[in-house]
Amino acid sequence: MHGMKKELSILIPMYNTDTRPLARELCRQAKAIPDLVYELIVIDDESGDTALVEQCSEIGQWPDCRFMVLEKNIGRACIRNLLASHARYAWLLFLDCDMTIDNPMFLRSYLETDGDVIYGGYKVGEAQHSCLRYRYEKASEHQHTAQRRSQRPYLHFHTANFLVNRDIMLAHPFNSSFRTYGYEDVLFGKQLRQAGIIVTHLDNPAGFYTFESNSSFVSKTEEGLQTLYRFRDQLRGYSTMLTFAEGIHLGIVRWAIRLWHRLFRRLERRNLCGRHPSLRLFKLYKLGYYLTLTKTN
Repeated sequence: MHGMKKELSILIPMYNTDTRPLARELCRQAKAIPDLVYELIVIDDESGDTALVEQCSEIGQWPDCRFMVLEKNIGRACIRNLLASHARYAWLLFLDCDMTIDNPMFLRSYLETDGDVIYGGYKVGEAQHSCLRYRYEKASEHQHTAQRRSQRPYLHFHTANFLVNRDIMLAHPFNSSFRTYGYEDVLFGKQLRQAGIIVTHLDNPAGFYTFESNSSFVSKTEEGLQTLYRFRDQLRGYSTMLTFAEGIHLGIVRWAIRLWHRLFRRLERRNLCGRHPSLRLFKLYKLGYYLTLTKTN
């Protein structure tokens, strides 16, 4: 054991979310750890909600905290690189602004764990059965344990909650050409693997308790599939959707799925955005949507 990590930069990219409760809890935990030198930096990626940004700007007045606002949105990959470039300390903790920390030993668990890149995972809160994102996350929750993630350490890496050595982060930044939603974390996992950097998996979850509307989640999923198609050459072998879609070698099958999507996509979307969304239909919708991209482009 190398003992406790003593320097920490807590980095939170903010977008249309009140980040104060998360920042407050992290500062509280950091203050309680003897000999820890820390800072907390929040950068707002042009949220657009001026009143919210104004409220959250109070974080900048707290001890050891900085709050910055970007004039224009730069996206999920670039903002994390920007946060890393502003950080002063040896260890960087990245947390998404919509996460909740309810484990009083959350920071300490990270600081006491050996490893250059440590992913803590997330746990899914409760929501209405009519919420598609909740049902989707809940269905895959059994894969979120550190034991399960460790079996495929680079594929089960997400940017929502991870600790990384600053030198590694600066040497292997996120790919800044990822401007739209999705897959920047998957490619980061691939970069780490290629560089021979081990990802340590830890059961130290942040809470994922707030879910977007069904229509918002479906739109986000479509955007993610467009990102996947655009970067398919780099992501090959790192996305189950890509592996599955490219594994359909029979042209007649691809044609049939595209035809189904063209005929029924509005009906499917209505179900997915409605009160009784079907996860099976969601899978079919995603496959049809992706295969349609491969045809039209």
